Amino acid sequence: MPANQPPTAPAVTRLPSYTKTDQDEILGPGDDPFGVAGTGLTWLPKEDHFGVRLDGRLVAHAGLLRLPVAIGDVETEVMGVGGVAVAPDVRGRGLARLVLAAALDHARTQGPAHALLFCRSPLVPLYQRLGWHPLDTDVLVEQPGSAPVTMPLCTMVTPLHETAPRISGRVRLYSLPM
Repeated sequence: MPANQPPTAPAVTRLPSYTKTDQDEILGPGDDPFGVAGTGLTWLPKEDHFGVRLDGRLVAHAGLLRLPVAIGDVETEVMGVGGVAVAPDVRGRGLARLVLAAALDHARTQGPAHALLFCRSPLVPLYQRLGWHPLDTDVLVEQPGSAPVTMPLCTMVTPLHETAPRISGRVRLYSLPM
């Protein structure tokens, strides 16, 4: 390759499924690879999955799920993003940006105006660099056998369309979090 040519970005593919074995391939085995077990929350599996393979190994993933939500008094839907993971040995190569871009490109074809994700505080700067914005309001989520609970993690949002309105008012996810 000539010296003035940038390297080709790895391809992102839509995965037919995403299993615990796939997650372990990216993050290694462990009971709490995302560091959220302490929240005590029950999470939904994602329905659509996007991944990057390097030398045949799955090294990055992002998942999507369409969910019902109320923003203020308006009931609508969002595309929930979750399971974003990049293998520790390949971080810093833009793979999170690649899998999220592919997931959001797909999300834009699904109708909702916004994508929503939950993350630990140390990841907020990463998502902000990728175009996400923290919500400045509490988000209620469903949990088995209880009234809705306030999400203890940071809620991040990104518009899926140029005409998407700004989210204002209380947000309630009418499902388990993703």
